[in-house]
Parts: sequence; C-alpha cells; structure tokens
Amino acid sequence: METLPAAPSTALPVGTDLVAAARSVLAGNWRGRHTVPSARLYPHQWSWDSAFIAIGLAHVDQHRAQLELATLFGAQWRDGRVPHIVFDPDTPADAYFPGPRFWAPGAPVLPRRATSGIVQPPVHAQAAWEIYRRAGDRAAAADFLRRMYEPLCAWHDYLLTARDLGGAGLAAIVHPWESGMDNNPAWDPAVAAICAAGAAVPTTRADLRHVPATQRPGDADYAAYLDLATRYRDRGYADVDLLPGHGFVVEDPLFNAVLAWSEEALARIAAVVGANSCWHTERATALGAALAERLFDPDLGLFVPRDVRSDRRIPVPGVAGLVPLLAPGVPADAVARTRAHLDGPGFAGALLPTLDRTSPDYDPQRYWRGPSWANTTWLVIRGLRRHRDYARAEALRAGLLDAVRAEGFREYYDADTGAGAGTTEFSWTAALVLDLLA
Repeated sequence: METLPAAPSTALPVGTDLVAAARSVLAGNWRGRHTVPSARLYPHQWSWDSAFIAIGLAHVDQHRAQLELATLFGAQWRDGRVPHIVFDPDTPADAYFPGPRFWAPGAPVLPRRATSGIVQPPVHAQAAWEIYRRAGDRAAAADFLRRMYEPLCAWHDYLLTARDLGGAGLAAIVHPWESGMDNNPAWDPAVAAICAAGAAVPTTRADLRHVPATQRPGDADYAAYLDLATRYRDRGYADVDLLPGHGFVVEDPLFNAVLAWSEEALARIAAVVGANSCWHTERATALGAALAERLFDPDLGLFVPRDVRSDRRIPVPGVAGLVPLLAPGVPADAVARTRAHLDGPGFAGALLPTLDRTSPDYDPQRYWRGPSWANTTWLVIRGLRRHRDYARAEALRAGLLDAVRAEGFREYYDADTGAGAGTTEFSWTAALVLDLLA
C-alpha cells in the first residue's frame, strides 16, 4: 500500500480568531445546498454531520442552517427514515466507497435522490430547535419549523416503531455505521463472527487515499461492514422479521439518548407550530426510563449497548455511555454514577476519549477506539449542563478549544497528546466550535 506523505501542520496561528476560522472551514465545505464533512474524505452529505453543522450555522447564517436540514430531509424515505448519506450527483462515483451504485438495489428512495439505506443518530430535531432559538428572523424560523415538524415526526416514528426490534421502547441499530461510532470495540464480537462466516475483505478502500491506515478501521472491520450492508440491502432494507438472521441488532445508548433529547426538542417545536406537545414529552421521558432499564450496567456504573439478538448488555465502557446524561427520565443514581466516570482514570483529562483509557482495546489515534471527537465531547458537555455540572462541562469545553487552537479543525484528536488525526478542515468540528464560543 502506498505510504501517505507527512501531513502538513494544521496548527492555527497564534491569535487566530476562532470564529472567523471556523466560518472559513464551513464556507470551504459548502456545496450550494449542503455542507460536506470533508472535501476529500467525505465528499457527500452525511446525516448527523449536517445536524451538527446546522447547529453551528445557526449562530452565523440562519438561511444556510435551514437549507442544510431541508436538503437532507428532501431525501427522506417514504417510511420516514433519514438516510445516513445523500450522494452528490456532481461528485465522481469512485470518490467514496461504498458509493451510490452499491446502495441502490431495493432502495425505495424519492425520485432522483441517490442515498444509502441505513441511518445515523437523530440529532435533527434538536438542530431545528437550535436554529429557531438563535434566529434573527424569528418569523422565517417559525415557518421553517412548520415545514420540518411532520418530517421530523415521521423520522422519530420510524425509529420508535419499525426499529423497536427489542420490543422494549428503544430504537435498534442494524449496522455499526448507524451508531456514528463505526469501529467501536463494543462491535468487535459481531464483526468477528461475520468475518468467521466468510465475509470477503474489500479490495476498494477510498479512505486510505487520504488518511493513514493506522488511524482507520482495519480490513476485517470493513469486510463485516460491507457484508451487513449487502444483506440489509438485498432484503430491500426491510426491518420486519430482521431477527434473528441479521448479524447485528443493537440498542445503543448514544443513539437512544439523542433520540430522547430530540423528542424533547420536538415538544418545543410542537408548541411553536400549534401541535400537541404532550406526547413528545411523554415519549422522551419513556425513552429515558427505558435507557436506564435496558442499558445501564450496575457493575460498571455506566450505560452500555445491548445485543438484541442475545438480549445481553455489551460491557464495553465508552463515551457513548456518558451521552445519556442528555436524556430526561434517567434516575438520579444512574446520573450520579455516570458523571463520576469523568473523574476516574478512564475518562478524566483535558480531552474526552472515545473509549475508557484503561480498556485493553484503547488506541488514542485509531478511529472511534480512543481518539477525542468534537461531537461526542459536545454531547457530553450538553448533558453535564443539563444537570448543572458546569465545572466539568467547562473543563471539557476548554480542553477541546485548546486542541483546536493547537491542531486546527481536525476530524479527531489523540486523546492523550492532543495531536490532530484523521482528515483536516472538518465541518462538525468547526460548527461545534462556533456553538461552544457563542
């Protein structure tokens, strides 16, 4: 494999105006109706990226923030799902793998919109609310909420009905990519089983043209990812009767905590547009209670995923286990024990790692197996603020901003040294810096 040249320094000059620098990144990644996460590595529109991007844009460009979400939801499927990638027809087909031709068979998408068939964490209602909350033109923002309300309801309804595969009131993910945290060590047993069953190692890895292999998922991980996606695609992306044959069905704490939090946002949106907000509040609280019942591990004192196929928790302590601090309805004891992890050896420090540092699988630079990401840090900061834990929230905020000043707007950062890793000029890092500085 060809060795990539050494990456140039991405450190920001001393005295750089972070707001101006972040806006410059987002301007460079704008494609007219949406923002790409990264010009080279991720040249299409990604679902939860666009939600985070809209949250940042809400501070500086209301129209563009609204357009970001509206463009994404323009590719919403008839069953309500919001696909994790909306492909740009003006981008070469081989710029990203797997591309639109891989996902196409069986996909009941809207006309002329090529998308993937899986989803990502549902941050979108919260993003829509943030746009309204920050709006300079409140009338235009209210009109935007009226247009977005039904699509957002359909999105949540899909997750809470078709994806309640465990029957306990939580949404299940059916592919590691749906978690947003692709090669989380919690997925290793499922990945190993799929590979043992003969999943073929991919011959195409477009990502390795841009980022060192040491910072990306391995070939075996990709073999499992493609096998799962192929199986789901070939059954027409149907969720009915998915168990027990599908090799990956998981209730994830980050995904469901974000869903509960966004359901709260839908209650606020409903109040603005004249809809019934009570049932959104009730669903949000029920999700928090189900999170505590199904995903809180009393031995670890942390939220963990549950394998729906075996009906067992997966005891891997990761940053996703801290995100339920966002959710309503979580018992006080679970909140207290979760927050305490931020003072222990696994998660304490200037930067918040993806995985508990004491885990044998911890790797501070490999994709989702240790590095610190702006979006997961931001979600935990929001969760801490919910519980008025302002000191811990401010420490995480300061640590992330220091890393950005030192290394630029990177995809992620070495959780021990702060060194930038992954791709550069990353959109959600820039967007969430805008929010953290507001």
